[in-house]
Amino acid sequence: MRARLSDIAQQAEVSEATVSRVLNDRPGVAPETRQAVLTALDVLGYERPARLRKRSAGLVGLVVPELENPIFPAFAQTIESALAQTGYTSVLCTQTPGGVTEDEYVEMLLDRQVSGIVFVSGRHADTSADHERYRALIARRLPVVMINGYVGGIAAPFVSCDDREAGELAVAHLVALGHRRIGLVTGPDRFVPVQRKVTGYKAAMRRLLGVADPELSTLTELSLFGVEGGEAAAGRLLDRGVTGLVCGSDLMALGAIRAARQRGLSVPDQLSVVGYDDSPLIAFTDPPLTTMRQPVAAMAVAAVRALVDEINGHAAPHSEYVFRPELVVRGSTAIAPVAPTGTGAAAGTGDGTRPAGGTGPAAGAPPAPLPVSA
Repeated sequence: MRARLSDIAQQAEVSEATVSRVLNDRPGVAPETRQAVLTALDVLGYERPARLRKRSAGLVGLVVPELENPIFPAFAQTIESALAQTGYTSVLCTQTPGGVTEDEYVEMLLDRQVSGIVFVSGRHADTSADHERYRALIARRLPVVMINGYVGGIAAPFVSCDDREAGELAVAHLVALGHRRIGLVTGPDRFVPVQRKVTGYKAAMRRLLGVADPELSTLTELSLFGVEGGEAAAGRLLDRGVTGLVCGSDLMALGAIRAARQRGLSVPDQLSVVGYDDSPLIAFTDPPLTTMRQPVAAMAVAAVRALVDEINGHAAPHSEYVFRPELVVRGSTAIAPVAPTGTGAAAGTGDGTRPAGGTGPAAGAPPAPLPVSA
């Protein structure tokens, strides 16, 4: 469709002469005015002249495990935006059960001669997977960056959220509210982030509550990621009398809340739940979910910068960049209840007792909840 100068000038609120200068890429136009004209072209559906189109510096593969968990679209969007600002165009590859595998996507990306690949929670996070696939890519001098899942011995930058600290902060928050019977619901233990969360959870339970390892085993439930997995694992822990739950993802936390409600329990009055991710829309659940926030924007920018440095021949440090999570307190956590909430052990301490009075933290617990910003 041929652009009409009058329409563009009206939309951009400039003169037709100014529009002509911009379209012909002539000097003498302020940057903000030039951008207003280009925006008007886009809004009106006109195609920009070839001389004004931003040339792509190349393609970059972006491999994510799936899009049902809203944290992965959040990563994809922020990484895509950061790549675009550096002139690169992302090629999004989404895995689905029974669909195209990570290795098949990599072959496709190699055929397209991508400049590099960003892996988000890929096979590198699975300790049972063969990681030679990544060494083979690096041997081809293809720059790669991996998010959430560290593998030793691979010469590439890794970007991770501190899952161990997330587990510790979540437990400390619940202990500050007077909870003594605190369970952990997370995914399969072959994944590096899961292993780290379990380590952080157990360390905090030993340090803050003096819970012994045998009891910690009964308070830890590993299941499939997702709402259904969280619901099943939480149900088992509710039968053991927990009053607080630390969950490995926001979706698992939503499953835990569903399990509680199916038992007639109120969240947070009878069960407090802490999620992980702070994925989009999670603040609008019922109740709004207390969660450990992954700094997605900062992690995405760091990953893209490392990748672009690698592409440009300025090797980024081949180590792990670890970002601190943030505790976001909302409506799914509250002071521990007086009465037991399950059919198993009594709510409260590991020996079956409960905090005196039940209206605040027990003796020896921190005096107040942790601040929202961790």
